[in-house]
Amino acid sequence: MLEIFLERFRQKSRTAAFPRDLPSLPPRFRGRPFIDTGRCDGVAGRECGFCAAACPLQALLLEDGKPALDMGMCTFCGECARACPKSALVFTTDWRLASTIRKALVVRPAAYQAPERPDAGQTASEGLTSPNSPDNKRRYALPELPLAPVTALDSVFARSFRLRQVTAAGCGACEADLNVLGTLVYDMERFGLDFVASPRHADAIILTGPLPRNIQTALKDCHAAMPAPKVVMAVGACAISGGMFRNISSAAVGSVQGASPHVDVNLFIPGCPPHPWTTLDALLRFIAPHSVSE
Repeated sequence: MLEIFLERFRQKSRTAAFPRDLPSLPPRFRGRPFIDTGRCDGVAGRECGFCAAACPLQALLLEDGKPALDMGMCTFCGECARACPKSALVFTTDWRLASTIRKALVVRPAAYQAPERPDAGQTASEGLTSPNSPDNKRRYALPELPLAPVTALDSVFARSFRLRQVTAAGCGACEADLNVLGTLVYDMERFGLDFVASPRHADAIILTGPLPRNIQTALKDCHAAMPAPKVVMAVGACAISGGMFRNISSAAVGSVQGASPHVDVNLFIPGCPPHPWTTLDALLRFIAPHSVSE
């Protein structure tokens, strides 16, 4: 016991100082996609189409010859970025992916940010360097996605927001990364966030998995048992759109399209699975937007 105490004393605090400090993410982390309008030269009638053809889930489609990537369907496999002959489509290291508006998850071509600045001067709202851009130096203008605070639902959760996690036939990856939020590195309880066993004690349902037919009744029963305003958060591509199981239809599972056809979703957190920083950032900006902007 003494050795354990001395080792913890030597290591000091292991809890990250988020949101005051930016998360430390590996250089190969695939975060928010960016499509450089200056490099993508596709137009209607002269589509390139390599990126769309490479997407295994049809998360990327062409609109007037230009790509439109739906993060709500994307598993962030990176095949589209590898297929682009001009490196117009890249995955940045920006972990801020969540939105309260489903349509805002669709990424379309935009201009990149200039001039370049040293990494040390970056803040969470200024865009991040892409790890797989050709020169690894370009900057990207990545405005924050719309995230309406929960006060818009006529309720205030001041440092007390309880979550009931519902697993809807998920593979376990999203569930595992939600569990990580309780570890000492992320320590979500310091923000008043916690998981509870009963929906009657919950402020929000946090849903993972594609939601096949056999779990839909259980989700609706859980939703009915919650007190108002009945917040629902879809975590991961499966919960948002069905992910790789989207539009599978059979007598056994029904038609798989994620949560939206069955309950009203207030927050979409894309990824496969979303990184714990992505989820924690989304939760904080949803219930207390000032806590990540200061």
